[in-house]
Amino acid sequence: MGKVTGFLEIDRQVHKYQPASDRIRHFREFTLPMSDKEVEKQAARCMDCGIPYCHGPTGCPVHNQIPDWNDLVYNGDWDNAIRNLHSTN
Repeated sequence: MGKVTGFLEIDRQVHKYQPASDRIRHFREFTLPMSDKEVEKQAARCMDCGIPYCHGPTGCPVHNQIPDWNDLVYNGDWDNAIRNLHSTN
């Protein structure tokens, strides 16, 4: 599951947004994407918590396998990561 000590070593990075003054001029996505490397680094923060609440009934509403997906992303295996998501959607 990601990097065992990733949660302690890597700070959480939140998405950045376009300024409101730009957003009011269009109806496109306004969340600025992270680079693949930034996403992989954030995926390393997934903890091997033993009881992954993200798998429970109050976890992912579309039943995605979050820890497995995070591990695939962390390892840069984007093809299998998307297959993993599609397997539950």
